[in-house]
Amino acid sequence: MRRWTIALVAATLIGGTAQAAPPAPDPLFPCPDELREGVDFWKNVWAKWTLDQVVLHDMEHPSIVYEIFELPPPVGDVYTDSQKDFVRARREALESRLAAIEDKVLAGLPLEDDEKAIVLRITEVAGGNGLSGASERVRSQRGLRERFRRGLEISGRYRDAFIEVFREAGLPEDLANLPHVESSFQVSARSSAGAVGVWQFTRGAARKFMLLTSGVDERLDPVASARGAARYLKSAYELLGSWPLAITSYNHGIEGMQAARDRFGEDFPRILAEYDGRTFGFASKNFYKEFLAAREIASDPAAYFPETLEVEPPLDHDTVTLQRPTAAVDVARRYGVSLDRLAAINPAWTLRALHGRAPLPAGVRVWLPEGTLDRIAAAGHAAPAPQARTGVHVVRKGETLFRIATNYGVSLARLLDANGLHRQSAIHPGQQLRIP
Repeated sequence: MRRWTIALVAATLIGGTAQAAPPAPDPLFPCPDELREGVDFWKNVWAKWTLDQVVLHDMEHPSIVYEIFELPPPVGDVYTDSQKDFVRARREALESRLAAIEDKVLAGLPLEDDEKAIVLRITEVAGGNGLSGASERVRSQRGLRERFRRGLEISGRYRDAFIEVFREAGLPEDLANLPHVESSFQVSARSSAGAVGVWQFTRGAARKFMLLTSGVDERLDPVASARGAARYLKSAYELLGSWPLAITSYNHGIEGMQAARDRFGEDFPRILAEYDGRTFGFASKNFYKEFLAAREIASDPAAYFPETLEVEPPLDHDTVTLQRPTAAVDVARRYGVSLDRLAAINPAWTLRALHGRAPLPAGVRVWLPEGTLDRIAAAGHAAPAPQARTGVHVVRKGETLFRIATNYGVSLARLLDANGLHRQSAIHPGQQLRIP
C-alpha cells in the first residue's frame, strides 16, 4: 500500500503538474496567483491521481496534501460501503492527529520531527495562523485520471459541434470544455441534485433554456443542451460582467453570484475568500478553478496523457427541424429510417414519443443518419425543408405563449395544440413555434 509523508507529498505538488507549463495569461479567463494553487490541485486530480488513490488535503489550501493512500479492492466508479468506512477512518485519524498537534503547540509542548514537518508545511502555505482549525479543514478527494481520460476521448465526438454552438452565440469557444467538469462528457450522467446529461441541467433550468416536453428532453441531446448552455452563459455574462463570475454561476446560480458581486465587485479572489453565501461551499468556490484546469489539460492532452488516446470521430449526422408536431414513427417513415435507428441517434426522444403517446414538438432538431437527405434527393424526391419558412414564430426573450397567440390573432388553445404544448409549458428564446 502506497503512503507518503507530508514532506514528500508536498514536494511532488509544488508548482503543479510537471507535464506542461501554465498557458499564457488570458483576459477572458484570468488565473490570478491566488487561484493557481487550486488549479494545479485539480490538474493533479484529473491527470495524475488514479481512481484507486485517495488524497487527504486542506480544503482551503489544497497544496497541503497530508496523505495519499490506495483504496482496498475492488475499485469501481463509486465507493463501496466498506471503502466509504475506510476513507472516513483515515480522515478522522488525520483530523485527530492535527487537533493533537495544535493542542501541543498551544500548550508549548515539544513536537516530534514529523509533527514539525506538518506545522512547517501548513504555516508556509496558510500563514502563521494556519494551524488553527486545520483539523476542521481536512477533505478527501479521489483521483479521477481514468475518468478525465475517457472524457477526452468522448469529447472528440462533440467538441467541433460545441465550438460551433458557442461561436454562433458570440461566446468564447473554450466554454466547450465545461463538460469535463460537469459530466466527463457522459450523455447519461445524472447528479444527486437531479441534473441530467453532458451539460447537467435540472428540469427547472431546462424549461428556461431548451425544449422539455412529454416528447423531448433536450438535456439528453449533447448538442441541443449545448445550445441551452450557451443561452444560459450568455445571459449570465451579460448580467455579471465577467467569465469567472458567469462560469461560477453555472454551479452556484446567477442570483448568488449577483449577491457576491454586489458586495465585492469583480474581485474574484476576494469573493472566493470572503463571500459567505449560504450555499457557497467547496464546490462553488472550486468550479472556476476546475474549469481552468480542464481547459489547460484539454489544450495539450498529450502532455498529460502520453499514452494513446482513442479519440472518437466527430458527429456526422444530417439534421432537420420539424415544422409541426410530428409522431416519431412518421419521422421514421418520411426519411426511410427505422425507428430504432432514429431512437439511437436522438437520445432526447422520450419513451412516450417512441411509443406514440406524445408528439415530437415543432422546432425540435432531428438527427438523421449521414447521407439521408442526399439519398432522398438522389431518389428524385424533394428533400423536406430543414427549416419552416412560413407559419413559424421564433420566440424572443420575454415573450409568453399568451402574448404570441394574441399577436397572431389565434387562440391560446389552438397555439398550444399546434405545438404539442400545455398551459404550463415553458418556452425559450430561439424556440420555433408553429402558428396555426
